[in-house]
Amino acid sequence: MSSITKVALPGATGNLGPAILDQLLAAGFQVKVLTRQSSSHTFPDSVEVAPVDYDSLDSLAAALEGQDAVVSTLASLALEKQLLLAEAASQAGVRRFIPSGFGSNTVHAKTSKLPSYGHKIAVQEALKREAAREDGSGMTYTIVINGPFLDWAVRVGWLANLQTREINLWDGGDRVFSATTLAGVGRAVAGVLWHPAETRNRAVFVQEAALSGRDLARYAKEATGGGGADWKEHRPSVDELVDAGWAELKKERPNPDNWVMNFITAAVFGEGYGAHFEENDNALLGVKEMGGDEIVAMLKKLA
Repeated sequence: MSSITKVALPGATGNLGPAILDQLLAAGFQVKVLTRQSSSHTFPDSVEVAPVDYDSLDSLAAALEGQDAVVSTLASLALEKQLLLAEAASQAGVRRFIPSGFGSNTVHAKTSKLPSYGHKIAVQEALKREAAREDGSGMTYTIVINGPFLDWAVRVGWLANLQTREINLWDGGDRVFSATTLAGVGRAVAGVLWHPAETRNRAVFVQEAALSGRDLARYAKEATGGGGADWKEHRPSVDELVDAGWAELKKERPNPDNWVMNFITAAVFGEGYGAHFEENDNALLGVKEMGGDEIVAMLKKLA
């Protein structure tokens, strides 16, 4: 039995939040969702809802009082709020904090320097300082690294576009990367909270698939039928994409649309960003890898 039973979930209405909420409830945790005071979202009757002011330390700390853990799923545009959220959690006596760092391998030296991950790295460093408090009373943390959200990234046409039958095979598409579905990330989070000692103050790595762009193209063609003759395969360059991102950042007023995804894409498909997790924590966290047939079945549902 885990020593963690009460879990606060800020950001439960984005892409990932609902999947994590479902898995936490399925695992038997008592969940308290933090919402903006203007939110009109509804949740299951078993979920406690606490409207908060994300700019107020007192408001956040009051909402987190009595909670054992915080799982932050704040969306990208709100990531700067995490530093105050972590401070509030510490003040409220929360024992474990899982930041909204889901995705690329941000604990990798090369990836951590990419400008798209600045807010994530800032909160990771703050959590490390908190955990290292000399009196031993610091809040602990776990960083969940899961690669791109496999189902979501296909649904929005980023990893592959099933509607237009197009895929980018970056630098030829041979590099292998790790990926996990939204539900798989939720299961990993529940696994972390069920194993607080084993996951204390470290990153955990999970993957439901380890595949290359070419692998994904093959699965996508099978899922959409017709032998794949109607698919278009593009072969862009990761280095050129990164160069374009840095060029945009040198402008007086950089447009985030022209650089943020450049570096996120590089972290998945580029050379030396630690995108393939050769060792992982699947067994500990209860995450199983998908076979090729399972990936095709998932893609058919998305097509």
